[in-house]
Amino acid sequence: MVFVLATLAYLLGALPLGYWAIRRLTGQDPRLASAYNLGLENTLERLGPGPVLLAWGLDFLKGLLAVWLGGQFGLSWAVIFAFLVYLGHLYPPRFLAQGTLLRGRGAGVLVGVVLGLYLSGLSYLLTLVVLLVAALGLVFSRYASLAALTIPGTLALLLSFEPITGWARLAAWGLLLAALWRYKENIGRMLEGTEPRLGEPPPLPSERQVVCAFMIHPLTLDDLFQSPRFRWARPLVERGLISQSLVENLAEAIRPMKVGELRGVKTSDGREIRCHLISAPLLPHQITGKPELATQRAIQGARLAKELGCTVVGLGAFWSVVGEKGRMVQEAVPEIEVTNGGAYTAGTVKAAIPGILAHFEQSGRHLQEATAAVVGANGVVAFGIARQIAPLVGKLILVGRNQERLEKSAATLKQNLERKGQPVPQLIVTTDISAIREADLIFTATSDPQPVIFPQHVKPGAWIYDEGVPPDVDASVKQVPGVRVIPGGVVRPPGAMTGNLDLHFGEGAVPACLAETMILAAEKAYERKSLGGETKSENIQFFVERAEALGFRVVD
Repeated sequence: MVFVLATLAYLLGALPLGYWAIRRLTGQDPRLASAYNLGLENTLERLGPGPVLLAWGLDFLKGLLAVWLGGQFGLSWAVIFAFLVYLGHLYPPRFLAQGTLLRGRGAGVLVGVVLGLYLSGLSYLLTLVVLLVAALGLVFSRYASLAALTIPGTLALLLSFEPITGWARLAAWGLLLAALWRYKENIGRMLEGTEPRLGEPPPLPSERQVVCAFMIHPLTLDDLFQSPRFRWARPLVERGLISQSLVENLAEAIRPMKVGELRGVKTSDGREIRCHLISAPLLPHQITGKPELATQRAIQGARLAKELGCTVVGLGAFWSVVGEKGRMVQEAVPEIEVTNGGAYTAGTVKAAIPGILAHFEQSGRHLQEATAAVVGANGVVAFGIARQIAPLVGKLILVGRNQERLEKSAATLKQNLERKGQPVPQLIVTTDISAIREADLIFTATSDPQPVIFPQHVKPGAWIYDEGVPPDVDASVKQVPGVRVIPGGVVRPPGAMTGNLDLHFGEGAVPACLAETMILAAEKAYERKSLGGETKSENIQFFVERAEALGFRVVD
């Protein structure tokens, strides 16, 4: 009999009573209305207090009734039933899951469990302690998720000293482990300071607030350890207790997660832009070396961005080249706009180069007598730089990986200059990076995960404009006398932007591809998004103009 009731407790927990109630009362899907991490206030705002309180009350009754049933056989069985009802709520059988696993984390069920245990023999004092700890956690932290987690945590600790069976103690700790696993994203966001607190306005799109997302990844293990979620592994790696390869293998198993948030961006027309930072912790060589896995993670990241309430998701750094430069991601997740940021990146380069050339001449050197080099000239952005500077310099060296394509590009460049009646520089095409040793000006924009320019490639006094992400120029190059390294594609958003992660673009600055994501979301000009390898000149101009109008400024 007890085993039949135990099965019933699990199935009772699996019943989506709150889901059914909300669908019946509002016609909305609560899994969509309660977007991933936006919490209680967001749900109340979208659905109204009546349906939400009813759903919470039904979850409470599930926990209370299931534990009370177990309590008919003693406190030990009540604890075991508590674990079963919560497990059913979190992981219902497919026929009760409405097609997908429900998003509810079961705070109502947990409160019901506590009252059920009280009716089953848990002392009044211990029951009061559990509820009081939860209340204090809510009041002092203002994290609803932390308050919920204190319930199974306090129960597991207190029940360890109660006269119950070993199986019941195991069930109590199982209840805690299940809750910790279900709340793992909330725990990570609390550690990072991005979990919404009660009283904070939820990051949802409105007339005055724009919400977008941007996918990032660690460039090095040090970047991975920026997050408190992974910081514990740093000393273990440094002491050789675990290997870097093991960390990388673990990273490949981790789905995309929200790891940060950019706030305080205020456009010139008074709107706030909030941007969720989403990461699947793959290093550059893992993204380029395992394209199918990288594309899968990018698709999952786009789905997460949609669940977060975003209208646009940008693909940053090496994410921008996966899945046919975002095209496959967009096809897999048509519910959200996807951009690789190429248009505004090209626009910032176009905007920055005149200033760089002017400063170069002001330093006492003449462009017509100078030798310039473009590294990565097989790429769209780098070749755009070549077109822009070609009529201004005396000699131009194009460096890339494909000699045949370079020669065709050089021929096209020469024809265009001759047709416009502009000066044609001496053109050199090569796959040998050492050819840039004679250049006074070097422009580089490759997708290589490692630096490609080192001190032996650069002559003293050279100026280098580095558009590569990660940087194409090794840090040691700055030790060459007179060399000036200028980071490219860096934009300063309007307002006083704050964030919890170092994006390596300087305080208050972001990469152009992230800025394009913000602008696209603010302007709702989704037809301008950058996908695939083509970058239309009209889209480049659009982002340059709208960025200036909204208050974005290129850093040069």
